[in-house]
Amino acid sequence: MRFQGECFRAHDPNWSWSPLSGAGAALRGRRFNWRGLEALYLSLSVGTVFREMSGGFAHRLTPYVLCSYDVDCDDIADLRTAEGRDAAGVALDALACPWGDDLIAGREPASWGVVRRLRAKGAAGILVPCFANGATADDHNLVLWRWGADRPHKIAVYDPTGKLPKNQLSWR
Repeated sequence: MRFQGECFRAHDPNWSWSPLSGAGAALRGRRFNWRGLEALYLSLSVGTVFREMSGGFAHRLTPYVLCSYDVDCDDIADLRTAEGRDAAGVALDALACPWGDDLIAGREPASWGVVRRLRAKGAAGILVPCFANGATADDHNLVLWRWGADRPHKIAVYDPTGKLPKNQLSWR
């Protein structure tokens, strides 16, 4: 499917100079990418960003830079509903797997198997429910494995006044 819309992401201020990078996710791997596979994790609402940042637990937040993105991407698998998951042959349990526990135990998370299958079929990314503690049925994320400045996988950070730093040394 084609996804067009606004998404959000919170950055560690030290890395906000590279708002379109998926390198941080590639360093260790996460729910929907393994080590070495760059992924751009975005949320469909500001509230979901905060659930993801805090893991859904109430605690004081460390500083973040919140960015808005304009997204126009084809080849997105919509796994937010039972119908979408059925059409893609994906079980909710595989998406919601305890990926961190799996890694600690030396097992490949089931969610990585989903990623492998969908990428092999040409998927550039997925729309998925948020699995953070306290997430509601309205909390969703977009995870991209292919993106760039142009269609069919276009994404742009919204920075009309140029406030984002250009490198780690360019904070004003």
